[in-house]
Amino acid sequence: MLRIAMLSYHTCPLATLGGKNTGGMNVYVRDLTQALGRKGIHVDVFTRSQDEHVPHVLHDLGFGNRVVHIPAGPEVPLPKDELVTYIPKFVDEIQSFASEKKLHYDLIHSHYWMSGLAGRTLKAAWDIPMVQMFHTLGEMKNRVAKSPAEKEGKYRIEVENQLLVTADKIVAATLAERAQLEWLYKADVKKIVVIPPGVDVSHFYPIPVDEARAFIGVDPGDQMVLFVGRIEPLKGVDILIQAISCLNFRDITSNGPILLTIIGGDPDVIPADMSVEMAKLQKMCDDLCMGKMVIFLGKRGQDTLPYYYSAADVVVMPSHYESFGMVALEAMACGTPVVASQVGGLAFLVQNGVTGYHVPDDDPSELCMRLKQLLGDRELRKTLGSQANSYAQEYSWEKISDQIVDLYKDVLSK
Repeated sequence: MLRIAMLSYHTCPLATLGGKNTGGMNVYVRDLTQALGRKGIHVDVFTRSQDEHVPHVLHDLGFGNRVVHIPAGPEVPLPKDELVTYIPKFVDEIQSFASEKKLHYDLIHSHYWMSGLAGRTLKAAWDIPMVQMFHTLGEMKNRVAKSPAEKEGKYRIEVENQLLVTADKIVAATLAERAQLEWLYKADVKKIVVIPPGVDVSHFYPIPVDEARAFIGVDPGDQMVLFVGRIEPLKGVDILIQAISCLNFRDITSNGPILLTIIGGDPDVIPADMSVEMAKLQKMCDDLCMGKMVIFLGKRGQDTLPYYYSAADVVVMPSHYESFGMVALEAMACGTPVVASQVGGLAFLVQNGVTGYHVPDDDPSELCMRLKQLLGDRELRKTLGSQANSYAQEYSWEKISDQIVDLYKDVLSK
């Protein structure tokens, strides 16, 4: 039986989504681990402990697979620029865990550049191969950054370049990411394999709209537009708010009140604790006099997301950069059309005119026009939603995990 050391240093796969460092990568690591477990592969997911009150070993992923919370530095959430300091301690504690349990791992699968730093050391210590997945790239984030505060430091870029040499294989989520690695990092394309993330189609599936809306408390007559994701400039939520404001002025509310529902972040904390981006977005809503048109719900668990996706008329991803776009895939699996920026993985994942529509990023007027088209045409939404659900079946974890297992076997055979 294969035994995999899965590294997710800076974020736990069991964390509630919508926080500063919780998103698609959490879902990926959790669901991949469960899918591998169903195939009889043992996985230990190592993550840094952020809460001393959470048991250090949890079996919440089933199939005998574990999440191991490693004490490395203060057991509280820390800014990313501080986290690097504790990676050596993280590595030491993983080695101690493996030694105490008398475990031998066949392969390391590391996620994000900081996990790669830990994986590189463990690869050398254990003399086993390593597969790396970046999820986002520092060079790409810097290309779309609108302020110095949003830019990634040189150290991250240097580490990413080093990992492209050290790792035995690199998993890219899309052809776009492979091209970015080749063009921006001069990566050896023979090392890169394109395997998209999967979706749990047993969890994300169409729920009757009336039942979904009753569950989340949305009026059946509302026109519901949904955003799910982290609240940060990269996600383009300000563009979406401007587009919704435009819809209001264009007076299409004859079909029912427009409701923009935003899942993510902490909207109800005191001003001193609120993130800069959340405060900016809430002020924008006030300045545009949007009243009850916009609802900030904060974080929501994965168990409730299918209800929100199914209740929505359309899901919007106005991101300036996405390596893949898990939210789009989950929404499509629930039979809801997606309007997404034509960037990164979204340009490949969302099929324009088939499962939803592409719009230029940073263009609220174009987004407004697409939303107007969709909200005004029930049959179009129904057709796109049905096609989206069919398309999403090709990304079931059953199929995607087979590709990951084949990759593991290929790496180990060499």
